[in-house]
Amino acid sequence: MVKTQGIKTPFVRKVEFPKPYKIGDIAEGPIVGIGRSAIYLNLGARGTGIIYGRAFLEEKDRLRDVKMGDTLAAKILELDNENGYVELSLKEAGRQLAWEQLKEKKEKEETIHVRITGANRGGLLAEVSGVPAFLPVSQLAAEHYPKVEGGDPNKILEELQKFVGEELEVSVESISPSENKLILSERAKERSRIKEILERYPVGTTVEGEITGIVDFGAFVTFGEEKIEGLIHISEIDWQIIDDPSQYLKMGDKVKAKIIDVAGGRVSLSLKALKDDPWKGMEEKYQKLDIVQGKVTKLNPFGAFVEVESKIQGLAHISEFGTKKHLEEKLEVGKTYSFQILDLNTEEHRMTLKPLESSSSRPKPEEKKQQPEETQGEKEEPEPSEQSPVGQ
Repeated sequence: MVKTQGIKTPFVRKVEFPKPYKIGDIAEGPIVGIGRSAIYLNLGARGTGIIYGRAFLEEKDRLRDVKMGDTLAAKILELDNENGYVELSLKEAGRQLAWEQLKEKKEKEETIHVRITGANRGGLLAEVSGVPAFLPVSQLAAEHYPKVEGGDPNKILEELQKFVGEELEVSVESISPSENKLILSERAKERSRIKEILERYPVGTTVEGEITGIVDFGAFVTFGEEKIEGLIHISEIDWQIIDDPSQYLKMGDKVKAKIIDVAGGRVSLSLKALKDDPWKGMEEKYQKLDIVQGKVTKLNPFGAFVEVESKIQGLAHISEFGTKKHLEEKLEVGKTYSFQILDLNTEEHRMTLKPLESSSSRPKPEEKKQQPEETQGEKEEPEPSEQSPVGQ
């Protein structure tokens, strides 16, 4: 081992080299040269950057006013082109920075103001820092939601088009730079406000309100002094199957409803929860394999809905018919047929039925038991045998 005692070790200064660039990185530096169709940036030890060609033409208007010494941030397109420059794009950098800023706003739950540029049947169109954005109908504030009776898509579009040119305060709901997708929401502020208010309205509370909107999937109800808006889904209007909410509810109707869910600042209400459940006791009245009479109320691709009693409907699955055409040939809406109960689950409000070959009415098993024995069919006479005296 070499002894170094008495020998002074010279001071070694640690030199840190800048981390190498990668394609897609954002490079920043002062302008050191301005040409007719090119801008040069000093990137220090990493070299000289250049914005030229298509990248220059795309931002020509913006670059017209720059001067020597101005600092620009640009995205790296190529690390070492044929002339030894780092090729840059101002536009791509602006887009990437915009995505990063939007991600930050989402994380911090900050709101932004956007001007509506267009509308379609699904919502409103906007642009944020050059990034196209979409504000779905479902994310509009309650006062902006297009409450069109019957849910006519053309009328909904007419209502949405009224927002074109207006400025709305929104937040970033979801973001995906790779898919160039930016979804906005107008409900952020509303959610925080409603969240505080709804602490006074826990699930299970009965509220009184007024029908303020009817759409194809349900009805909106405003309740409380704070004018909170909740939704009664079409499936929560009544125990029977409903196709058109406007046949059961009208604008301005006063109703009592039960809060069945509060999530994301939205209130779900139910009218049927305050009504007696017609399925209670059905397991005592009907048994599996019983024969019942039922009126067909609706045919669809997965079977036929059959009303066995008022507000009690079962389903005869399409598999019992083979094809939809056979189903339509065998059953007709509004007519009554005989069915056999294959399954009955009162907790899940489900009754599965099987159509009988004959469409004529058949008595239930308990009715058959009450009939005199001779009415259940004529007794057959025994056939003559060799021992029979007949013919002897």
